[in-house]
Amino acid sequence: MRRWTTLIMSTGALLAAAAAFAGQYDLKEMTPAVQQALGNRQARFNTLAQQKAAGTIGEDNQGHVARLSGGSEIADLVAAENDDRDVIYAAIMQQNSLPADALATVRQVFAETQREKASPGDKIQLPSGEWTTK
Repeated sequence: MRRWTTLIMSTGALLAAAAAFAGQYDLKEMTPAVQQALGNRQARFNTLAQQKAAGTIGEDNQGHVARLSGGSEIADLVAAENDDRDVIYAAIMQQNSLPADALATVRQVFAETQREKASPGDKIQLPSGEWTTK
């Protein structure tokens, strides 16, 4: 929460809106695309968690996962996860009638959530861009 407060203070109204956003906007309809994205994420959850524990994948500060090392198999895993997250982010924006410029806020809110949910030892990217180990 301390990081979130710092963010709000340092970036002004945009992130103040993000704090309000977190409690107000969500998925209102489980469309087939959202169901597929959520199912895909669930199916790869254990593999993703293993790769995070191994340090090959981390949670970036834009609501995506990032490949920190590893080859094409890791790159494919990261791309698939990020594609599914983007489907969910787009649905949240559409279902809540958010303007296109709100995407950055949506992603920042989810990045903060993923940092908080990260397991000890996982790599996370702070809002400043610095990578650290939780």
